[in-house]
Amino acid sequence: MKIYQFLQSQAKKYPSRPAIIFKDNQITFPDLKDTVFKLANSLKKLGVKKGDRVAIYLPNWPQYIYSYLAIWCLGACAVPFDFMLTQEELISCISHAEASILITKPKASISLSALKENCPSLKNIITCQQRIGGYLYFEELLEKADNKPFDIDIQDKDYSVIFYTSGTTGKPKGVLINYRQIEAPAKAMSYFVNLCDKDIALGAVPLSHLGGLLYLQAIVFLGSTIVLMERFIPLECLKNIQRHKVTCFWLVPSMYYALLQLKEFETFDLSSLKWIDSFGAPSSADQLRRFNKYCPQAYLYHGWGMTETQGPTIVTAKGSKKIESIGRPAPWVEVKIFDENDQEVGVGEVGEIVVRSWVVTDGYYKDPAATAASFRNGWFHTGDLGRIDADGDIYIAGRKKEMIKVGGEIVFEPEVESAIHKNPDIAEVAVIGVADKLRGEVPKAFVVLKEGSSINSD
Repeated sequence: MKIYQFLQSQAKKYPSRPAIIFKDNQITFPDLKDTVFKLANSLKKLGVKKGDRVAIYLPNWPQYIYSYLAIWCLGACAVPFDFMLTQEELISCISHAEASILITKPKASISLSALKENCPSLKNIITCQQRIGGYLYFEELLEKADNKPFDIDIQDKDYSVIFYTSGTTGKPKGVLINYRQIEAPAKAMSYFVNLCDKDIALGAVPLSHLGGLLYLQAIVFLGSTIVLMERFIPLECLKNIQRHKVTCFWLVPSMYYALLQLKEFETFDLSSLKWIDSFGAPSSADQLRRFNKYCPQAYLYHGWGMTETQGPTIVTAKGSKKIESIGRPAPWVEVKIFDENDQEVGVGEVGEIVVRSWVVTDGYYKDPAATAASFRNGWFHTGDLGRIDADGDIYIAGRKKEMIKVGGEIVFEPEVESAIHKNPDIAEVAVIGVADKLRGEVPKAFVVLKEGSSINSD
């Protein structure tokens, strides 16, 4: 996987087209290539070599994308962090990853000196958009560097990213993604929804998330343009769609729900949208139908994937009437439903979703126990519950930990939430299991009503 070659190819193919639109700035494909090569050369001079871990702790800025791509040009491994992580969580994850460099934006709640003191592997900290004495400055590094590419011998099995899925709430769990796999999400989106160089995609998912990583993969591998947002603000999303004629976007269901609550929703011109993909959590079928009402020209896909499976792994087929289904897997992915004894269940029966494919992670960084617990007999056990119907369409039933045993019967929290969501007065709902003397457990729902709505026990 030669990232620098993709960057050169796209810069030559699209000399004046923007790769990234960020606020009032347009960054063309040639500009992107030159900036990435400059940063890669700067990191190389700082001693970064193949296999080294470089951490990124930034908002959704273009610098996040530059950093990912520069790290990959060197055959090193990016360690992206959500900008909401606390100092304690950062120290825990940086130390576990043994990152040698941190690229960050100064933040009042984060002490850079404390990071250096508590992370022995951390040799350099690079700050963006604010010069801090004693630390390297991102913009200055670019000014002093050249934009010449260089060839590194990168193998498919070398690691490109470590995604951390937990911090101080438990032992840091770093999902390993190799260089062959970094093209997988773009390949999947091209297959499922025909994401291509004609698309202008809205980028509101954090770049520290697999869904956010797909933005730069779409740029590099497919030639798409990304309208990057520093953070998700519902009203700003609609403004960007209208202003930049956005053709597609992918968000998690909670983001859709936030958009639906806006009074201004119907006042925006969203006619440029061709498709929308909901992924990352089971969605309410009722909410999806309501969203489609406002964008009748756009096809609404529903999908599923995990960081460990380089999603989207499963997506609904265009024209499918089964809106509650998450669809079928990509041709290069095998999906089955297993019971507690790792035996395949029958059609329509609920069990754990297991996956087998080259896109599945090799495991968790420095955690053989967690890796062994998730992989059995060649299958990755997702922890998600689901079922497959007679046509091969897959449905999410929830997480294994979201099962409630009511009088010996299994009740799935998402199914109860979906039923409650059908009430037109309810904006949001969350269901948990609570102890009950008679039945062991019963569901308890917490709801948020729509503005101006009321509800009673009847």
